[in-house]
Formats: sequence, C-alpha cells, structure tokens
Amino acid sequence: MTQKALARVIDAVLQGHVVSDVEARSFVDLTDLPPLLAAAAQLRDQIHHNRISYSRKVFIPLTQLCRDVCHYCTFAQPPRPGQKAYLTRDEILAIARAGAEAGCHEALFTLGDKPERRYKVAARELIELGHETTISYLAEMAELVFRETGLLPHANPGVMTADEIALLRRVSVSQGIMLESASERLGERGGAHYGSPDKQPQVRLETIRLAGELKVPFTSGILIGIGETRQERIESLLALRTLHQHYGHIQEIIIQNFRAKPGTRMANAPEPDLDDLLWTLAIARLIFGGTMNIQAPPNLSPGVYQQLVSAGLNDWGGVSPVTPDHVNPEARWPHLEELAARTAETGKILVERLAVYPTYTLDAPQWEDPQLLMPLLHASDSEGYARTSSWSPGAQVEIPADELALATQTQNRANEHVSSDVQALLEKALVAESLAEREIVRLFRARGDDFAAVCRAANTLRQRLNGDVVSYAVNRNINYTNICYFKCQFCAFSKGKLSENLRGTPYDLGLDEIVRRAQEAWARGATEVCMQGGIHPEYTGETYLNICRAIKAALPDMHIHAFSPLEVWQGAQTLGISLHDFLLQLKEAGLSTLPGTAAEILDDEVRAALCPDKIKTDEWLQVIEEAHNVGLRTTSTIMYGHIEQPVHWARHLLRIKQLQERTGGITEFVPLPFVHMEAPIYWKGHARKGPTFREAVLVHAIARLVLYPHITNIQVSWVKMGREGIQAVLQAGANDLGGTLMNESITRAAGGEMGQELPPEQMEEIIRSVGRIPLQRTTLYQPASQERRQASFNAPELQPIVLTPAKRYTRTRVHASARES
Repeated sequence: MTQKALARVIDAVLQGHVVSDVEARSFVDLTDLPPLLAAAAQLRDQIHHNRISYSRKVFIPLTQLCRDVCHYCTFAQPPRPGQKAYLTRDEILAIARAGAEAGCHEALFTLGDKPERRYKVAARELIELGHETTISYLAEMAELVFRETGLLPHANPGVMTADEIALLRRVSVSQGIMLESASERLGERGGAHYGSPDKQPQVRLETIRLAGELKVPFTSGILIGIGETRQERIESLLALRTLHQHYGHIQEIIIQNFRAKPGTRMANAPEPDLDDLLWTLAIARLIFGGTMNIQAPPNLSPGVYQQLVSAGLNDWGGVSPVTPDHVNPEARWPHLEELAARTAETGKILVERLAVYPTYTLDAPQWEDPQLLMPLLHASDSEGYARTSSWSPGAQVEIPADELALATQTQNRANEHVSSDVQALLEKALVAESLAEREIVRLFRARGDDFAAVCRAANTLRQRLNGDVVSYAVNRNINYTNICYFKCQFCAFSKGKLSENLRGTPYDLGLDEIVRRAQEAWARGATEVCMQGGIHPEYTGETYLNICRAIKAALPDMHIHAFSPLEVWQGAQTLGISLHDFLLQLKEAGLSTLPGTAAEILDDEVRAALCPDKIKTDEWLQVIEEAHNVGLRTTSTIMYGHIEQPVHWARHLLRIKQLQERTGGITEFVPLPFVHMEAPIYWKGHARKGPTFREAVLVHAIARLVLYPHITNIQVSWVKMGREGIQAVLQAGANDLGGTLMNESITRAAGGEMGQELPPEQMEEIIRSVGRIPLQRTTLYQPASQERRQASFNAPELQPIVLTPAKRYTRTRVHASARES
C-alpha cells in the first residue's frame, strides 16, 4: 500500500472506520512518524478528551517462583534456602493495609506461572497453606484482602483454565495476562520464550478467550523489543482484537517496552528506542480505535511523557505510592504529584480509575460477581472513575481542595489548558445557542481546567441575569405524614409497613398541628409554607384541599407552596376528576404554587429502577404543564448522584428546558444531590454515595448554561451542600439559597448533618462572604416586605413540634396506584 493509500485509511479511521486486518497489516509500511502520531492522538481525543487515567494500586507479589524461564525476566526467582515460596497471609495483609492507608483502590496480585509444577518446595508449601494450586491460594488471598481492607483485587496469575478464571472472578474485579507476542518463533531455541511452556501464543490466547466467555474484564498487551518484528507486533495486536471483537472483554492494551536487565540472558540485547515505542503505541491506537484504553508504563520511559501522550495513549497503568514495581524493580514509579504535573504539561489531566475500567464499572452487573457490585459502585463516580474523596452531600466533611479551587477560579490561569471542544460549547451557551444531548454530556465530563471554564461561563450568565444579588426566602417545611405506600428506592423519609425498623415513628399530622406550625412560621417572618408528604393510603384529593383551606382560613396572606406532581396526580385519581379540574380546585382552596419535586430523573430508564411505581416522565411533565395552564407557577428539580449517568442529567435538563419554552411557568431550577447515608437503595448496594463535589457543582453550572435564558434562577440546597459548598456553587452559576426551612426533615432522615434551619442572619452572612448582595424574597421572587423582613430577624426559638401518631391503616385498592386511570 502506498503512503497516499495509507493516508486515506487513516482519514477513514478518524471518521469511524474500523480497519480491516489487511489494512492493519499494511501499517507496517508507515514510517513517517509525525502524521501517524497526530492521527493516533486525534483518535484518542475523540473519546477520552483531555483525560489520562491511572490506577492507584498496591503491588502484592504472591510468589516469585515460576515454571517458565523467560530470558529477560528478573521477577521469577528459584527457591532460596530459608525463604518461603509464598507470602504469608499476614505479609499480604500488611502490604494491603499500607496500600489502603495510602489511598489505593487496587490490589494487584502478580505471581509466576504454576510454580508447583516445577518446584517441590512450592507444592509442599501450598499443602501446608491448605491448597493444591497457586491459583487456589491466590483466590483465598484476594478474598482476604478484599474483605479486610476493601481494596479491589486485580489478578495476573498467568495461564489459566476456565475453572481457575471462574474461581478468581468471584474475588477479583479484573484479571489479566500479557500476550507479549503471538510469534511462535520466539519460543524456538535462542528465542526469548524458549523453554517457557506458558509463553506459547496459542496457550495464552486461549486463556484470554476463556476470560471472554466468562465475562471477565481483562488486561492484555504486547512486550516489544524481545526479538519480534514490527509485522509480528501487528499480528499480535490483531489476535487480541479478534478476541475483543467477539467478547468485548479486553479493557486495556499495554504496550510495554523491553528493558535489558543484568543477570539475564538478554542483558546485552538492544532495547527498543523511543521512536519504536511511539510507532507501536500509535499503531495499536489505529487498530483498536478510539474507545480502547491504550497504556504504556511511565516508569519504563521516564522523562518522555509528552511524546508518549502524543502517540495516542490514554492510561499510565497502575502506579503505587507504597510498593515498587516488582517486575521492573530498577524502574521506580513516578511520584503521583510528579505524574500529575508531567501529565498537565501535555495539556491533559490525570484521572484516577479503579482496577476495572469505567465502561465495565458502569455495566458492572454484566461483568462482575454479585459480591463485588456494592464496593465497586461505592468506590466509583458517575462516569465509572474512582471516587477520590470522602465528600458526599449532607455530610460535614472537607471539600477536596483541588476541586474547590477550580470551582471558584474566576480568572484564566496563564498555563491553563481548556479543551477546544469545551471552549466551543461554552461559546454556544453564552449566546443562548441550544446544546444537544451529546454536547451537554461532554460538559458533564469536564475535569481540571475544563471544569473551571464551565464554572466561569455559568458565573458569567448568572451575572448577566441576576447581577450580584443572591436571594432567599423565609419559609417553613411542613411534612404532614411520613407514611407512604410507594416504594421509592432512594427515600429514607417515608414510613411504610416494611420499614418499621428503618425510619422512626409513623406520623400523620392533624390539621390543628399543620395550622399551628404555619402560624408560628408567620410569626417568625415567613412568607411561605412548603408542604409535602408521603402518599398516605387513606389520603384523597380532599385531604390536600382541606389542608389548603385550613391554612388560608387562619393565614390569608401566607403563600402555600405545596404538593408534588405525584400528590397532585394521586389526588385527582382518588377524586375521579381530571388534573385540570383538581388543580383548579386546589387553586381555589388557596394553593399558590407547586414544588416541582418527585422529578428525580426525568428518564424512564432510570425511574424504572429508582421509583418504579411512581408517575412516569411524561406524567410528571403533564402535571407541571397543566399547573402552568391553570395559572399556577412551579419550581423544577433534579435528584442526582445515585444510579444514573451524565446522559440522564442531560436528558432531564433538555426536558425541563422544552417545557419552559412552551409555558414559561417555572420559577427556578433546584438541583438536589442524593444523600445516601440512610437510603435503602444505598444499603442494598445499588447506588453510589451521592455525586462527587465536582459533579454537584457541574449540575448547577451546566443547568445554568442549558436553561439560559429561559429559567432565571438556579438554587443551591444548603442542607445538602453545606457552607463551603454554597459558596462554591454561588460562584458557578447559582443565584438563590432557597428557604430557611425551619423544619428540614427529609434530608436529615436520609442522614444529612447540616441542620434543620438556616436563619436569615446566617443566610445573609454567607451571601456577603462571596461579595454578593442578599435579598430576602417571596416565593415568586419579589422582595419581601419590610415588615416580613423585620419579623424574620432574631426570631424566637421554635416550639417543639408535635408528631401526631398515625393510626393503623389498611391500603385500599382504590388508592393502591396513583397511576391507575
């Protein structure tokens, strides 16, 4: 193939073409390195953007005995008198605990191939340990480390049978074996693999194939410079690609460069030069395409990070802050700070992953043993990368300093690297040009300087719409019952028959207590009562009407902000009337506005798992739109950070935007980060620990970008974000702190620790701390009267609340589903 023809193939690859085996073999003729590297880097950036990942690991060399005699290896050692063949349980746990204390997520088990078949000492010691095979002992130790330290095991035990792979699958999140080379020639006399039965290509490929059949996320790759030709490298890569195309299980391809080691037969063999390594990396990228994870160990090529990144890699592999690279002990790991700095110099950001790559983490039920699903989910963020801080919504813990600095960075830094595609999307948002779903998802993936740029753009739009004013309302939350017959998996507030031991005493407030609380709120300066509750099986639409009438009779000037779309739907159903008619009756009874809660994620794919018996997306939108049609304005919300992914956030925002474009009836958008601590779905192991801090800030910021200029107000929840979180989000697009609440109970029931009330004095102090101007407002964003404002300051202590005990109840069929019609 001519250079011109090859150039056409590369162009096609960049457009999504998958190269054929014939085309790939012709790549051996690609000798002009710069355009090859440029194509590989461009292909990588289409998928991985500005991220270079790594895994923070601890390296556990279970045994350095091996039945093979690879002529370049110093890891494998013969038995030595007085030394044990295997690490003991205590030694393994000591290494693992040191890794856990250093913030590692991965325990990498490396060992020689089946030493018990060559060395009697290994076989005897295994018997003493209670095992017949090395892999059996490995499985026990992987489970021990996982159970005792929480580290996620990755196993590299060499050639395996199907039963051995299945055994390890129960106790490790991923496995691996380097193919090294598909060249049979290297196993002949004089070759690097001569005398090593486990290095026969077909034997290793069979192990990889079996792992695919068993759905194991698998690591493989090639070792270059051990006597193979470039053509043989391509054949090796194609052999791996064939298996991956069939099973989809190869999560990374490692391009490892041979390093000559003293004391080996290949001590004087020439090492591949940098150009050879770069050529192989780029070819691997072209063969496997943009989605594959291509890795080169940084400790084997120190000082040339810029060049390696330019060749299309997107991963540095496992890097340990605790243990050396036992396979290449002469090559120290780079310090993680150094690795981050060198990566940043290439215009990329270092992102920590788990032992299993994000694609497989996000689809874990298909790829992982059930006992590993919970810890894997709890260790990951919304994209499947590692969760790297203990911050969660509602918890009083320190915000990660690097993310806080980026979120509040008001000016471009001199050495800042903002991805060109992110910059282009921000420019569209700043002129109110609509963003497509995939474009919004790209913004949600912003990290590092991209993250800072998104926050700055959102802040620009906030300034444009709201100036320096930050508003808040003095209100009281009244949750009139915690009894609910719905089975929302995230809810730690509601009290049903199957949750007697989970969420406290069931209550059902009488009208007298509801009115008393409203009157007390008015005396303390409130302009609004916000009322929502569980869906009590004995409630009908008349219940909600009576609540409104009772409050209005006592407090005609109090704004009633009440009833989620689910309650409205259920109320209309129980009365046998249309939504339109029921909303008119509510309005006549005194309802002023509706909270746009029960939205969770407006995507039925998520709702089917999160709240299967709740109203569906279209039904929620129907209630809100009908409310607007009868003259009732509403808020809108999203609850995020549980089981969903960024694509679902994008869909939610677009559906809210489309509704607002039709009606104009939404006053504000309120992101509500999932508080996980007491949520049933979290304890069942099916949800994350809420969003990360970066994700929480991004949801506010990107909501501003997507909803501009249609929804003017973006609110931050103080009960979920805390003081520092509020300050950050106010600099990333938000302009409202919501209500003082007086009695916040839903977040606290879920484990939130931020308190039940944030009085006006504290609200305004927080607002001024970021250089903004506080404004006490009404529900409809008008300034509160001076009389109300004066009453709200230095308000008397709240009287103890009365939780009217619920009588025994029986769910009746007519109320069993608010979705029946």
